[in-house]
Amino acid sequence: MGTITIVGLGAGDIDQLPFGVYRTLKQAKRLFLRTKDHPVVAQLEAEGIHAQSFDDVYETYDQFEQVYEHIVKVLCEEAKKGDVVYAVPGHPLVAERTVKLLMEKQSDISVRIEGGQSFLDALFTAVGVDPIEGFQFIDATSFQPDEIQLRNHIVFCQVYDSFVASDVKLALLEKLPHDYPVFIVDAAGSKQERAKKVALYELDRATMVSNLTSVYVPKVEHDELLYHDFTTLRRVIATLRGPNGCPWDRKQTHESLKKYLLEEAYELLDAIDRQDDENMIEELGDVLLQVMLHAQIGEDEGMFSIDDVIRAITEKMVRRHPHVFGDVHVDHAEEVVRNWQAIKQAEKEKVFDSLLDDVAKALPSTLRAYEYQKKAAEVGFDWSEVQSMWHKVEEEMNEVKEEADRMDEEKLKSEFGDLLFALINVCRYYKINPEEALAMANEKFYRRFQYIEQKVKQQGGEWQAYSLKQLDDIWEEAKREGL
Repeated sequence: MGTITIVGLGAGDIDQLPFGVYRTLKQAKRLFLRTKDHPVVAQLEAEGIHAQSFDDVYETYDQFEQVYEHIVKVLCEEAKKGDVVYAVPGHPLVAERTVKLLMEKQSDISVRIEGGQSFLDALFTAVGVDPIEGFQFIDATSFQPDEIQLRNHIVFCQVYDSFVASDVKLALLEKLPHDYPVFIVDAAGSKQERAKKVALYELDRATMVSNLTSVYVPKVEHDELLYHDFTTLRRVIATLRGPNGCPWDRKQTHESLKKYLLEEAYELLDAIDRQDDENMIEELGDVLLQVMLHAQIGEDEGMFSIDDVIRAITEKMVRRHPHVFGDVHVDHAEEVVRNWQAIKQAEKEKVFDSLLDDVAKALPSTLRAYEYQKKAAEVGFDWSEVQSMWHKVEEEMNEVKEEADRMDEEKLKSEFGDLLFALINVCRYYKINPEEALAMANEKFYRRFQYIEQKVKQQGGEWQAYSLKQLDDIWEEAKREGL
């Protein structure tokens, strides 16, 4: 088995090649190039250095990864016959997928890395940026938009064509203004080097895109462009709670914020019921604000931070979805719920005195009753058919009437509670959330009563002038109007 020696062809000029690399190329008996489409190759051929390239492989496959795997396979086969020199653009360890794949096979083959000049030095020179300020290096052919860190300078390499440039542009347009300045840098470090400043929306319209093209995105200097960024929100909340922050935010505690969290949650539910997307954005932000404030209080007290909150929920979601992140198979949603409950039960570190203790006592009474009944049903304490539930409703209603005749306030309150509890049980049977149902009734009453108010106002009358029968007639009119 021979050795695969990997060398870099530098940024694009033979005069920039290290002497050791030049000598390796000159002495190579079997030399392979990932591509001949590099400025230095013609200069090497002029000096009598010839090599076999893999350019034809790019035409064989649809995906770059398939190309790279093919190249690695061929090189490994060639190495069985003896030593091989493999030359790649730039530096072997900078943006070279084939080199990484070869290094992963070092248990089976011998790989040696020699030098080469990275194009990054030339690129930073071309755009006049000191990389000490922090930069992110991204492969434009395989990245996720959420990887982009705008607080750093960004270099997208391997912007081979306008399609790749378009992918980069679209990802950046989700985060930056359409006219944000970016730089297209082609053949950095070679005599053909070109650097062009363009507006972001023009990125994929440039004619100078080639296999030696990179895109440089200057780091964002103004916080206003980073308002969508989670780190910015975190810093804002920390500032509000800091020594020079807001007096109101600074004095808040977990206990004092409880009522606001409940209020914001209900306002979000209202926006959802109205299918108001714009208002949902605002209300979701208000709920998130409550989460961030609680997390910041935890961090100020040295107890926990938002990182702990995110880590805990991420771990829980992965752990409780083995059918997504593991090898568990499920056929339907009901099976997912059963698995979830089983995993949840196995996670419990303490034994509750009651199954019902797992239901949050801070829930609204309707939801708390609903959850209590669900818990009881899980162990079989439940009617199997709805008729028995309706009988219970009738029984409780009769008891309410009896107590109403006696006018014992405490007993009457208790019987009303029993009646509501029985009705909630019927809701549960029909898979209706009682809180949502009551919210709908409230909204319906609001619309119809508002209709009555408008009618009274239009007729120039006073409330006292209308009988209950007249008002009820207007109510029925509102119903006919679909309100």
